[in-house]
Amino acid sequence: MKSYGPDSVLRDVLRNDQAAAVVHKYLPGIEEDWSRVQFLRGTLRQVTGFALPTRIDPAVCEALFAELASVPVAPAVEPVPEEQVPTPSSGYEATNVAAGSARTVFAESVPKWRVFELELHGPSHGNPFTDVDLSVEFRCGERTVTAHGFYDGDGVYRVRLMPDEEGIWSFRTGSNARSLSGISGTFHCAPAAPADHGPVRVHDRFHFRYADGTRYLPLGTTSYAWTHQSEALEKQTLQSLADGPFNKIRMCVFPKSYIHNTEEPERYPYAGSPEEGWDFSRFDPGFFRHLEDRIERLGQLGIEADLILFHPYDRWGFSDMGPAADERYLRYVVARLAAHRNVWWSLANEYDLVWSKDADHWHRAAAVIRETDPHAHLIGNHNCVDLYDNSAEWVTHSSIQRPPERTAQWREEWAKPVTLDEMGYEGDVEWGWGNLTPQEMVRRCWEGVVRGGYVTHGECFLDGENDVLWWSKGGLLKGESSARLAFLRTVMEQMPDDASGIDPLPSDFDFPTGGVAGRYLLTYFGLGQPGVRTFFLPAGQRWSVEVIDTWNMTITEVPGSHEGTVTVTLPGRPYLAVRLRVLEEDTA
Repeated sequence: MKSYGPDSVLRDVLRNDQAAAVVHKYLPGIEEDWSRVQFLRGTLRQVTGFALPTRIDPAVCEALFAELASVPVAPAVEPVPEEQVPTPSSGYEATNVAAGSARTVFAESVPKWRVFELELHGPSHGNPFTDVDLSVEFRCGERTVTAHGFYDGDGVYRVRLMPDEEGIWSFRTGSNARSLSGISGTFHCAPAAPADHGPVRVHDRFHFRYADGTRYLPLGTTSYAWTHQSEALEKQTLQSLADGPFNKIRMCVFPKSYIHNTEEPERYPYAGSPEEGWDFSRFDPGFFRHLEDRIERLGQLGIEADLILFHPYDRWGFSDMGPAADERYLRYVVARLAAHRNVWWSLANEYDLVWSKDADHWHRAAAVIRETDPHAHLIGNHNCVDLYDNSAEWVTHSSIQRPPERTAQWREEWAKPVTLDEMGYEGDVEWGWGNLTPQEMVRRCWEGVVRGGYVTHGECFLDGENDVLWWSKGGLLKGESSARLAFLRTVMEQMPDDASGIDPLPSDFDFPTGGVAGRYLLTYFGLGQPGVRTFFLPAGQRWSVEVIDTWNMTITEVPGSHEGTVTVTLPGRPYLAVRLRVLEEDTA
């Protein structure tokens, strides 16, 4: 007799009334809580590792499995055939349709690193989302770039490119729809606008620069579902970002279902409804137009959009569409958004909780993105419990959920930039991850930076009946940490102009030091409160010494120039740093 056990999927177990009764006995309400709806897709081993009753009392877990072992497995439900990715037919349009007859609209000139868009008015019969294949070959000099098109509804197709080279570009379309194929033209790529630096790239192994060589020092924040809110709330979020210090934001493409985020979103990515279900072969272009607008507005503010493509906090089925629908979604999203210079791809928020995906899914997803994205935007994959294997060739940077103390080791392990994208949140919610003091939020950020990483802020303050938390919905920044992080960003930007970023440097056992070897040293004391600290500087160089109060946001210079052994008197309170900079005449 085959019975239920740790490898049984909860959704399958609940289809058996007898087995469901056992689950409800030990895990009451497990599938009814919207914040835990992803449990339905997990194995019992995964579910019991997170559910409170079985996590705090192993005896409950043992009793659950023991009782389930006596329940015979119900007859298997006939599996639904897995959808295959269709190959668009070469006969989508009749042979009497003139090749290249679609009306086109495009700008004659576009600045470097802005979006060039070719708009084509073509056929709309059948399902153009799946029936029509469209791509464009762009040429500039001897160089060729291929961009993929997408259907935007009402017979309109679009192909987008982010031209990265000044001069004349030519293009020619290819499609299985005759009216869309063989269309050619040219446009001019003008010089970039003064504030435009292009997409962010990895530089010098552990750091980042824009495409034009300008240094980029990420200081991020998190607002997962801010683009799924009301117009008024989203405008408030954008204003908060405009007034704040952050130049990167982590945000979801799909809506999110979780605590403090239980309302229905303003719009959905697919045709259909929560009541009637979804047609995963037909996108809702209005959803994506709205997302594009928000990404563009972030770009105007100089903020990178770190787009989370999949996540487990889902009651609509978007995390469990099947491989074919996942691939279709990725191709559509990348075709629509890759021409925006400020886009990063984050394969998942907490990939290891997306229990509907196997390990191969993430490699397949990355391959689709790299094939579809002509601009090679950054790609990462964010963890919950188990760190992702960031040694994978396609991972450009690690995206870590952990405190910052091991940052230098992660740098060396993967030889890639470390972005500490989730270190906890300042706030007052019930759970420990979301009720850090502002001092602790700031401390973790300073620790991460001095140890050679790049950090991300978060905020979870309860808001009475409004239930608007920055971490989930955006709105207003209420905490005390963001102003201190603006100060941190200023300190980061004051390193030598030719330095790539802060690297971890040799230091004593007790406190970390980072900076630029031989030129710029930053020691952070965190919770320590020394009244004095001695530094040993290279012989033959003179240095300036400054005491930084990271909480009170002050920088106090120690008079004179210094060399050799230097003892610095400190105020004897937490959250201090000392900065030592070699004097300019000694670097000449």
